[in-house]
Amino acid sequence: MGSTADKISGKANELTGKAKQAIGDATDNHSMEAKGAVQEAKGHGQQAKGEAKDAVKNVVDKV
Repeated sequence: MGSTADKISGKANELTGKAKQAIGDATDNHSMEAKGAVQEAKGHGQQAKGEAKDAVKNVVDKV
C-alpha cells in the first residue's frame, strides 16, 4: 500500500473508531467502546506508517 493509501485508510479507521466509541458510550456498550478505541489506535498507526513512507521517499529522492 502506498503512503497516501495508508494515510486515507488510517483516517477512515480513526473516524470509524471514534464513532464506535461514541455509540458504545451512548448505549453503555463497553465492548463496542473498546473495539472503537482499538480501531482508532490502528488508524493512528496507519497514518504514522504513511508519514514514515513519505519521509523515507523524501530522503531517497534527495540522494
